[in-house]
Amino acid sequence: MTQLAFDHPLLRVPTPAAWAECAAGSRELLLLDHANCEKKAASTALALMFAYAEDLELADRMSRLAREELRHYEQVAKLIKTMGIAPQRLSPGRYASRLRRLVAAAEPQREIDLMICGAFIEARSCERFAALQATIGAPLDELFAGLHRAEARHYRVYLDLARRAAARHGLQIETRLAAFAQLEAELITHPDQEFRFHSGPPARGKDASE
Repeated sequence: MTQLAFDHPLLRVPTPAAWAECAAGSRELLLLDHANCEKKAASTALALMFAYAEDLELADRMSRLAREELRHYEQVAKLIKTMGIAPQRLSPGRYASRLRRLVAAAEPQREIDLMICGAFIEARSCERFAALQATIGAPLDELFAGLHRAEARHYRVYLDLARRAAARHGLQIETRLAAFAQLEAELITHPDQEFRFHSGPPARGKDASE
């Protein structure tokens, strides 16, 4: 598979062709894990509303985002049912948990980092949908086209909230953006033992069926 041209304002590396090839042959697992991703995204947005309850603008934007993520979950769940895919519990991948290890423990940096982390997760989702649209085939291609547009909005929401929080405290975010970008690129390019929506390329001798 030829790697598509890559140009993204936040991400440093494109989805590896080996991951996209694995995804094209693992549509059931891809959908099941992405349904989990949508639920987690909604849960994260709600958690941020509680963590920063005094910030009404943040709460409003996270409320809207959470509702959209749940609508996406419903779309994916409907397709899973239509395709006759048997539901199963999947273990989480390494991607989000490793990114969150980089989040500062103390405020105000913690709030900024949480928003940056959210921006990278949403940005990678956006990029992955774009990478898959041309190869995944019906009926996933139409769904992924719509999700690509939504994730593009979402990562900008998080990035805007990160810049807003930093400005409120007289801080800059460029150094933290660079740190998250480096780790994110490593996670996306290093071989992964299990296939997930945000995993790296499959480790040698591994495939989604294992």
